[in-house]
Amino acid sequence: MIRLFKHYIPHAVMLLGLFDLALLIVAGEVAWIARATQIGTDPGHIGDRLDMLALFAGIVWLAMIAVGTYGSEALRSMRYAGARLLVAVSLGIIALSVIDFVLPGHTFWRSTLFYAMFIAIGLLIANRMLVGTVIGTSAFRRRVLVLGAGERAKRVRELADRQGSGFAVVSFIAMNEGSQVLEEAIPRAAIHDLGRFVENIGASEVILALEERRNSLPLKDLLRIKTMGVHVNEFSSFVERETGRVDLDTLNPSWLIFSDGFSSGRMLSSAAKRVFDVAASGLLLALTLPIIVIFAILVKLDSKGPAFFRQTRIGLYGQEIQLVKLRSMRTDAEKDGAKWAQKDDPRVTRLGKFIRKVRIDELPQVWTVLKGQMSFVGPRPEVPQFVTDLEDKLPFYAERHMVKPGITGWAQINYPYGASVEDARAKLEYDLYYAKNYTPFLDLLILLQTLRVVLWPEGAR
Repeated sequence: MIRLFKHYIPHAVMLLGLFDLALLIVAGEVAWIARATQIGTDPGHIGDRLDMLALFAGIVWLAMIAVGTYGSEALRSMRYAGARLLVAVSLGIIALSVIDFVLPGHTFWRSTLFYAMFIAIGLLIANRMLVGTVIGTSAFRRRVLVLGAGERAKRVRELADRQGSGFAVVSFIAMNEGSQVLEEAIPRAAIHDLGRFVENIGASEVILALEERRNSLPLKDLLRIKTMGVHVNEFSSFVERETGRVDLDTLNPSWLIFSDGFSSGRMLSSAAKRVFDVAASGLLLALTLPIIVIFAILVKLDSKGPAFFRQTRIGLYGQEIQLVKLRSMRTDAEKDGAKWAQKDDPRVTRLGKFIRKVRIDELPQVWTVLKGQMSFVGPRPEVPQFVTDLEDKLPFYAERHMVKPGITGWAQINYPYGASVEDARAKLEYDLYYAKNYTPFLDLLILLQTLRVVLWPEGAR
């Protein structure tokens, strides 16, 4: 994987994305020449329109990231990828048409964009069929050696067996650490020279998946392997990198303390985040105020009660904040206390089902962002009753409050809506990853991917 601003991106995804970007530039150029030839105009030199080509490719590429064309499912299914590509290119063309209307001359003619849309879709689908198939083969997967034969080693094998996995396990070695779960593991005693064995099988990474390290950690062997240029990784760090979440089952305070993350350099990032929150929330409030007013009236007409719902939530450092949303439930929904949302929740009103599905009920939260109590990106703020309960049941739950809560977040785009302690545990693993690895780049990825969640709201309740 490639680490970009503390966030890992699979080599296959990076390679496919760079090919896509190049093909979008080609599509823009071919469309320009085709349109110019059709109307009998000299297309001119390509250098005169490099800025327009870059704008075209960049906007469409961002739309592709936003709708999930580089997600694991899109890399596995051509049907899924094709649907996402159609939506992404269409959204990109619409955005470019708006830019051309507002700022004439800064992008292609709208007639040229029409040509570019179909050419881009054709090239991108062909890229998926050719390059996408090739990068999914074992030739592009890292060769990993696992030290261990217990439950942790078994989890590494399960990760490797997933479709779209970026690595393949070439061997498991039982390190005499206790019970052996994987029968195919080679006993350590059967290998005379571990360093030479790693070299012979061509492993590029060694994973320490030991259940118990005492008297089983081969320090001399690991030192030699490291000096040979082979990457040595600890199990928790490996799982974090491969899954985009912190594994609570193996997490211990010492790893959290000594691993990379929670850097002091985030002060500048936090200042930039606040500037973005103020500018974006002010603009968004101005643009969406008519929508909020219209749906506030509709909520009043649809069911008895106030248009807005106010609730106390837990924010930064465990402080209480007041959350404002458009009301989507009956006024007596929490007469017996706060409850987890359910599928087809009977407490949700008729209009409430719609505004939840398209996230319109979240728009008033932008005011909380403008006040500085929330951010656009961060862990979901929970009610105090849930927080108290979850802090007793889930380790490290309080650490998610070390960053501002957000309207959207890493957990929200990677995991369906949580409605149980088990769901809260899974989402906590993503929240801890965000708190540990926060950068403006990760915020940008989350904001782009939020469009995918809005367009395909699989987890909305």
